[in-house]
Amino acid sequence: MVGSANLNIMIKAARRAGRGLVKDFREVENLQVSMKGAGDFVSRADIQAEKTLKAELMGARPTYGWLAEEGGEEEGQDPTRRWIVDPLDGTTNFLHGLPHWAVSIALEHKGQIVAGVVFDPAKDEMFFAEKGTGAWMNEGRLRVSGRSRMIESVFATGLPFGGRGDLPDTLRDLGRILPVCAGVRRWGSAALDLAYVAAGRYDGYWERRLNKWDLAAGMLIVREAGGMVEPLNPEGNILDDGEIVCANEALFSGFSKIARG
Repeated sequence: MVGSANLNIMIKAARRAGRGLVKDFREVENLQVSMKGAGDFVSRADIQAEKTLKAELMGARPTYGWLAEEGGEEEGQDPTRRWIVDPLDGTTNFLHGLPHWAVSIALEHKGQIVAGVVFDPAKDEMFFAEKGTGAWMNEGRLRVSGRSRMIESVFATGLPFGGRGDLPDTLRDLGRILPVCAGVRRWGSAALDLAYVAAGRYDGYWERRLNKWDLAAGMLIVREAGGMVEPLNPEGNILDDGEIVCANEALFSGFSKIARG
């Protein structure tokens, strides 16, 4: 698949950052796993990956704006375009030596996501899409799953960790969804959850309390793979609210109704 110049810039940047993260990931197992030692190391890996991405993306398009997890927001000379970047989605997995984390890059134009890349360096899987041109993983075209029965379907979500106040809401969600499906997975990377919906590995996904950089690239990839993507609040906005529900067309109506409670 031949993409636009911007998409090629994004893929190149993701691969370069991914190479550095893979090298750092190999060192994780040699660290003393403590909040200070390993945590600081992962933070350095995260920050270095963002520096690599910024050098590649802003070097190629210096007038664009910038929004990223570590570096915050910068307005560009071109107010209509900005990069939305998560250099390491799945930091806790990375810290624990679990090979399930990703680099996520989206390009926003006039408030719409027009290109997205989610790269899983540990598995060498590059998921990408441009608005109106379909979604891809490496050399293959992506399509959401064809399942139409909830009881045969596997869904993904996130689970709140220590100190977060949304555990009761999540338990209520699970209480509605678990009895009517084939399973729910929590793998710890929102970007890859969305990419897996696009690839038909999951049949749907829902989650709350996310950031723009967690969602921006993946939501476009799902849509371009034929999936339906909406905010959990039907009147809301996915990127502003940080809440999302998505599935294939056959499942979406029933699944979204249950997820929304």
